[in-house]
Amino acid sequence: MNELNHYLHSHDMEELHPSEIANLLKDMDEHSFSEAIQTIPNELIADVALELPDRYFGDIVESYTPKEIAESLSDLESDDQTDFIQELEEHDEKVAKEVFEQLDEEDQADILQLKQYDDNESGAYMQTEVYTASLEKTVNDAIRDFSRLRREGELENVQYLFVTDRTGVLRYGISLDSLLTFDFDKTLEDNIDESSESYLVIRAEDHESINEVVKKFQEYDLTALPIVDHRGKLLGRITSDDIYDIISEQATDQMYHMAGVDDEAEEDDDIVKAGKTRAVWLGVNLLTAILASLVIAMFEDTLQSLVALAILMPIVASMGGNAGTQSLTVVVRQLALGDIAKNDAFRTIKKEVLLSLVNGVLFAMVIGAVAAIWFDKGMLGIVIALSMLINLLSAGFFGSMVPLLLKRMDIDPAIGSTVILTTVTDIVGFFSFLGLATIILL
Repeated sequence: MNELNHYLHSHDMEELHPSEIANLLKDMDEHSFSEAIQTIPNELIADVALELPDRYFGDIVESYTPKEIAESLSDLESDDQTDFIQELEEHDEKVAKEVFEQLDEEDQADILQLKQYDDNESGAYMQTEVYTASLEKTVNDAIRDFSRLRREGELENVQYLFVTDRTGVLRYGISLDSLLTFDFDKTLEDNIDESSESYLVIRAEDHESINEVVKKFQEYDLTALPIVDHRGKLLGRITSDDIYDIISEQATDQMYHMAGVDDEAEEDDDIVKAGKTRAVWLGVNLLTAILASLVIAMFEDTLQSLVALAILMPIVASMGGNAGTQSLTVVVRQLALGDIAKNDAFRTIKKEVLLSLVNGVLFAMVIGAVAAIWFDKGMLGIVIALSMLINLLSAGFFGSMVPLLLKRMDIDPAIGSTVILTTVTDIVGFFSFLGLATIILL
């Protein structure tokens, strides 16, 4: 607490950044945290709450009155206001309603507008605060309006002036450095007509997938993207800082899904909730493990005849699982980044199978020689070598095919892929190894 107090009192309010306060709060024990949040400047309450992990949200909002929270919330941009209200609704609907009613009508309208969109739609991530002017306006007036809005704190992180016609339909996007080269006494339309440059702007519709918006930011190196409705009317914009957050969230979701856990549940302190989501996939994994065990049981007589097989079995399964995970991880990530085209499945599978073939031949020779020398049985070396080759090939094939197939079925390629792949490599590995041993050695 002393550290936060010292920080707050040794800096001017305008020098404070919510993320710095959030980092200090996260390092405190429970008692110090409870006392320290009382020292947060009122105008930064909502901002700091959004910067902190979800588990701290309740502690922050319960330490202030709805009026204080609303006053802090009014300083945020519309997309952040909406995120805050939605998170507050999940925590306490009654308090959320009280805070919402304390906001002015314009903020309320913006929040209601943004809440109508689904989580996967671009409109859910836009902010309605946009630097805009009509074609008929002079450059001088457009800059004067921007100056006023900037002083009043209505706009921030502005790089473009979005130009509309009289009906509000988006026509052009002009960077601020280009705007400063215009003739200030002429209208925007006259300047654009006289310029040799093109001011057409990349845009996205409000119901367009946020994944498509992310791709546009990456493809065109955008800092901001205007959002329009189906008629082309300008509704708002999405800025690059929001895109960074979305990319980070998507990467986190992908890693969690591949491990069979849920992002929201893991952020929650509720052990039961997190435990349930993990238990589902552990249960599925148990069933797949039983399947693999049933395959082993088919060759019980073979195992009893040659104990060396039981010693070598884990090597075949482990190598297949690791090789498959390599292919799976690469393909899932490339799908997420859009590096694999819709009709590119064959090339992807071919590449992974060839890589697996090369590694399969290499490690088959290594383990074959090791097994033959270890147990002084040359044919045992051949059996495990062939099994290793078969399992690594299947790992490469299924490691690339499973996520591609899930993607074709409009299912997140990360969900369930690991469990499916582990099942396949275990069954193929055990069946090929024990089956070949039965045929060749017995």
